[in-house]
Order: sequence, then C-alpha cells, then structure tokens
Amino acid sequence: MKRFFHGIRGVCCIGLAVLCAGAAVLLLRLPLFEGGRGYELYPTAFSSAVLQSEDPLLDKCRMAVRGESVRYDGDKKDALIARFCAKILFTEEACGVVNYYCYSPLLRGGVRVYGRLVNLHIALSGEQTAVGSPLILGGF
Repeated sequence: MKRFFHGIRGVCCIGLAVLCAGAAVLLLRLPLFEGGRGYELYPTAFSSAVLQSEDPLLDKCRMAVRGESVRYDGDKKDALIARFCAKILFTEEACGVVNYYCYSPLLRGGVRVYGRLVNLHIALSGEQTAVGSPLILGGF
C-alpha cells in the first residue's frame, strides 16, 4: 500500500512539473501590449510579412513570432515608457510622426539601429500612438 502511494505521489509530481512548464511557456507567449487596436505579429525580424491578429495569444502560441505591434488612440508615449521602464535612445521625425527608439530591460532581444540596441519603438502622431517590439514593421 505504501508503494502505491509513493507511485501516486511521483505521478502527481511529474504532472505538476508538466503543468508548471506549460504555464511558463504560456507566460512567454502573452501579448506584450494590452488593449489597443490593429494588433500585428511579425514572423521574421525584418520582413514585410505582417499578420493582423484578432487573438494575439492564440496566434503567438501557434507560430514563432519575432515582433509585434498595436495602435492606441491618443498620446500613450509616457504611459508606455513607464510601463516598460524604457529609456529613450534617440528620436526621429518624419511626415508629422515622431518616432521614439527605446531600450527596455523588461523586453528580450532587440535590433541594432545606428549602433544602439532597440527593443521598443513608439511612433506618435497627432491622433494615435503605435508601439512595437523590437520595431514597428507595419505602416502607421
């Protein structure tokens, strides 16, 4: 009888370990950005291939994703910088859109832009904010 309970305990421990591993994988696949509209996923780091996603969590679980972005109404730059503890590395302005290239210690990876590691890109126009990691590859 004692042997039976040791076996059950072992099976339960293995099941719990598998469950924890699954939860960890799911946490790594969570969308980076909450709310917004027009969520986009990028299967490659530098490509025009952009997947419009209605369910980013499900899509990120089904495919390898190298980047993602979303749009918000209004100016969300300060809130995004605070949320990701980001440091603005440099800015550019073109056609009424100000681009903030940032580094966040909370995000993995990044790409080199002008020799600096960028992993958070915020584009601010008069009526909307687009944010992407590592960069916004779709139009805004």
